Amino acid sequence: MKRILGLDLGTNSIGWALVNEAENKNEKSSIIKIGVRVNPLTVDELTNFEKGKSITTNADRTLKRSMRRNLQRYKLRKENLIEVLKGNGFITDETILSENGNRTTFETYRLRAKSVNEEVTIEQFSRILLMINGKRGYKSSRKAKSQDEGQLIDGMEIAKKLYIENITPGQLVYQILKEGKKYIPDFYRSDLQNELDKIWEFQKQFQPEILTDDFKKQIAGKGKMNTIKIFLARFGIYTADNKGSDKRIQAYQWRVDGLTKELSKEELAFVISDVNGIISGSSGYLGSISDRSKELFFNKQTVGQFLMAQLVLNPHTRLKNQVFYRQDYLDEFNTIWEMQASFHKGLTNELKEEIRDVIIFYQRRLKSQKGLISICEFENRQIEVEIDGKKKIKTIGSKVCPKSSPLFQEFKIWQILNNIQVIDKTEAKRSLNQEEKEILFCELNIKDKISKKDALKLLFKNHKELDLNYKDIEGNRTQSDLFKAYQTIIELSGHGEYDFPKMQAAEIKEIVEPIFKSLGYNTDILYFDSDLESKKFENQPLYQFWHLLYSFEGDSSNTGNEKLITKIQELYGFEKEYATILANVTFQPDYGSLCTKAIRKILPYLKDGNEFSLACGYAGYRHSKSSLTKEEIENKILKAKLDILPKNSLRNPVVEKILNQMINVVNASIESYGKPDEIRIELARELKKSAEEREQATTAINKATTDHETYKGILQKEFGLTHVSRNDIIRYKLYKELESRGYQTLYSNTYISPNKLFSKEFDIEHIIPQSRLFDDSFSNKTIESRSVNIEKGNETASDYVHIKQGDNGLEKYLNRIGDLFNSGKISKTKYNKLKMKGADIPSDFIARDLRDTQYIAKKAKNILEELVKEVVSTTGSITDRLREDWQLIDIMQELNWDKYDKLGLTETIENREGHKIKRIKDWTKRNDHRHHAMDALTIAFTKRSHIQYLNNLNAKSDKAGSIYGIEVKELYRDEKGKLRFKPPMTLNDFRAEAKKHLENTLISIKAKNKVSTININTTEKKNGVNKKKQLTPRGQLHLETVYGSIQQYITKLEKVGAGFNEEQILKVAKKRYREALLNRLKEFGNDPKKAFTGKNSLDKNPLFVDYLQTQKVPGRVKLVETETIYTIRKDISPDLKIEKVIDAKVKAILESRLKEFNGDSKKAFSNLDENPIWLN
Repeated sequence: MKRILGLDLGTNSIGWALVNEAENKNEKSSIIKIGVRVNPLTVDELTNFEKGKSITTNADRTLKRSMRRNLQRYKLRKENLIEVLKGNGFITDETILSENGNRTTFETYRLRAKSVNEEVTIEQFSRILLMINGKRGYKSSRKAKSQDEGQLIDGMEIAKKLYIENITPGQLVYQILKEGKKYIPDFYRSDLQNELDKIWEFQKQFQPEILTDDFKKQIAGKGKMNTIKIFLARFGIYTADNKGSDKRIQAYQWRVDGLTKELSKEELAFVISDVNGIISGSSGYLGSISDRSKELFFNKQTVGQFLMAQLVLNPHTRLKNQVFYRQDYLDEFNTIWEMQASFHKGLTNELKEEIRDVIIFYQRRLKSQKGLISICEFENRQIEVEIDGKKKIKTIGSKVCPKSSPLFQEFKIWQILNNIQVIDKTEAKRSLNQEEKEILFCELNIKDKISKKDALKLLFKNHKELDLNYKDIEGNRTQSDLFKAYQTIIELSGHGEYDFPKMQAAEIKEIVEPIFKSLGYNTDILYFDSDLESKKFENQPLYQFWHLLYSFEGDSSNTGNEKLITKIQELYGFEKEYATILANVTFQPDYGSLCTKAIRKILPYLKDGNEFSLACGYAGYRHSKSSLTKEEIENKILKAKLDILPKNSLRNPVVEKILNQMINVVNASIESYGKPDEIRIELARELKKSAEEREQATTAINKATTDHETYKGILQKEFGLTHVSRNDIIRYKLYKELESRGYQTLYSNTYISPNKLFSKEFDIEHIIPQSRLFDDSFSNKTIESRSVNIEKGNETASDYVHIKQGDNGLEKYLNRIGDLFNSGKISKTKYNKLKMKGADIPSDFIARDLRDTQYIAKKAKNILEELVKEVVSTTGSITDRLREDWQLIDIMQELNWDKYDKLGLTETIENREGHKIKRIKDWTKRNDHRHHAMDALTIAFTKRSHIQYLNNLNAKSDKAGSIYGIEVKELYRDEKGKLRFKPPMTLNDFRAEAKKHLENTLISIKAKNKVSTININTTEKKNGVNKKKQLTPRGQLHLETVYGSIQQYITKLEKVGAGFNEEQILKVAKKRYREALLNRLKEFGNDPKKAFTGKNSLDKNPLFVDYLQTQKVPGRVKLVETETIYTIRKDISPDLKIEKVIDAKVKAILESRLKEFNGDSKKAFSNLDENPIWLN
């Protein structure tokens, strides 16, 4: 008897089943226990994982925590600054450090501006320091820049030239180009805007109807193409056709002419679009910072003076988002300190350094994250360490290599080259020979990728007749990025314009090397040799150049690149403007799975043409941990139980959670029932796919869901189907595939009329019979007449047509299916199956699905192999087949029937054969978590022989073979003659046992949102450390959406009665009513029942409020009270619920806006940047 643990591993649940499996006729299989463990992921975690998106489980909380830390650090700086100021006697506890009194709103700003040139008191100087401490400016981080933020400009020399010579950027570039130079410098956005304004104003005298203020507003912020479109749409003007011999010079010629001469409408459109597009491209967060810094320089102002000047012009100016360089604040600090030091002797240089460098402008380096870099899977070893008094196993070894390393890029290329297969017209496949690999490598080594088409052209004369198993072949991204920069340098240095991506590698190098030599640059950076010895390898120029660019994090200059630019100049001989281009090259910040040492050992064998697994073997590594010999498996030391994966040990937090829950389930099973002999596991499809495949699958599923709803409606309306089943939709989709053929079948050209589609005259036919290939997918189906289907029997579609219609008929058939494929009506997979001969049926159809290619699948299997000798993987298709054969499909509906029936959620339908079927409305097995346990039970009884049989159906005709032997032993024919797998016990017993265990199954759900966990806090002491166990709060205290609480008045009418005690009467809105009611209550000893009910109710005994008794208190009075409202800040969007807006004025404005768009919230509250809602 063998004890088996079956696991059904899903994204947010694990089904498990522990069974005894009989190994001979004297033993009887049994079910020990089944269960389900639910791992509740958040909605974002689950959907993002299934869609293939990056997982950011706590990204929002991390962002908020980072903001709180920044605030805390600011407060700490403030406290330290105040302490130093007090220690030096500049301020006391009584000193007022903020604006105080009338007309002092901007007093600190005035003092800050004044202190640059005049004396201020020491207390006022202290206030200025505290203000500077609040905002310290932007400090560039070279690796953290985003394209959306624009670009930092450090072109002060260019700006000075424009200012002194009173010329525009266009005029300067025109001069440069006329002198034969190609380099165009970066310009500040304000200089470009100034040029546009000058051209606009001058040309306005000639084209006033075009250059209006309204049009200028319309094109503000638009790119070049959008501006061109607006010119055409609004005025019907096309931009001038630039046909000059040098298009660049012609473009700048028009820009220069636009300042002094009348341009044609087409030339004007070209110039305005060109300059406006450049301005748009230079915009962004960083571009604005550079512009402000330039303004400070030319206006000879400090940050404080610049801001105060704006406040003088407009006291309501928004200063909050006006960001400056850190250096601008430092310059201001130094200027103010030097001026005030001449008036106050206490302002020494030592104090200046302490306040400036230690308190206000100190910024610690980013914490190193090297500890998060993985250990190489080949170059590692395990050691025993003691943590918190417990002995644990720790893996140490070499860290993995960055993906951008020239070594890794070459390694990756050779891996791909050894996996490429060339496919000819007959579908025959072969690997590339060594010469072909070398040709492709030379090309890929300086390009980021090569398309299949270009690769075939490069290698073969008959390239149109061949195919590859890769759509694109990935190349050397690092060298590609560098060569793009080299191309720019060559163009700007006046050595011609080239398009490297369209040229061959040898041609590119023949161009670059001579030019670089003539310019005095180090040409060794063009070449990389992975075979050099270790020291020579690390010292080769390209490797060092890559390492310099990769590892440089930034400096204290405005752009964060100055030291790097200088280093590139010194080491490689580039001029500053070209070194700047190279300094802007950044690489992908990712890592491989192997270290440099392992890669260098394996690479020579990859270059010899060996596949990765063989190359690893030759290098002395075991590529697959599961590829052990029988002897090694027998002698393997197994664990008693599995260890939990350490936190953050995997890159994907969702995968980590899933695997840890699997470990918990397995350990719990061992603790209760002992260790299993074997584990059988099935992973959900999502877990076996890469992120890209999951993303593609999600897109396809979403499209299919939409299409199916459409088809369902068509089938109900046009075909009169009352209940549309899944098979009905499949039949209709197959019918739609034949639309371009006039709805004629593929084999016999039989016309299918709409009224016959759902009749018994036509069948859904398997292209490759299920008896020969275990494939029930849509790509293996078509519609054919029943007579042809029966006649086709066990033949493939291609063989049947050839037997029935001969060579001529086969040729016509191949043309028919070829036309369908070329027109996109059928997929390539279906096309291949339609033309597949019986001899070509694959023998490893399921084996391909069983391959644990994805990281999670390999990791799960590796973890379980540490516990037991045998871990068997199965697939969903096999589980579905066995579940059907063993009659487990309807069990879940049976278990839930009574509950749904009582709720009226069941129905009886009549199918097309006239049979009445009872079913639960909209039932899916996913309504009950226990279906995971049912699947796990099926998996636990899935033998290797089951998998082997279904994988090799085509070989069962060999009566002497092992597959036929499995059929005889493991299968039987049911009453309809269909082959079924034998259940682990008699069918009725197995079904009854399964049902009994499922009824008794309680779902185990992982505890979420723990309030606290026990942690060990460690603190240092003189002779060691203190360790203390204590509770640590976990998770959020409350939702971060709450913006604040307010007291809001609410009013209501209420009848005066027994509930009107003193507290209630005090809420009455009208004072006269309130006083009268209080007097009546007092008369009756504060008893509201006596005062306001029975004979004293206000109807029977009125209560008057005036002396003449003409006005009385009404029976219902208005009450006013305050209620605490927790406000939430919401973006204005089409989903906004206006009735919940608290501010009455804002609410009225929003209602008015909605009314303006006839109640269409989508139109009213979209594109608010272009169509803002004004509060005034």
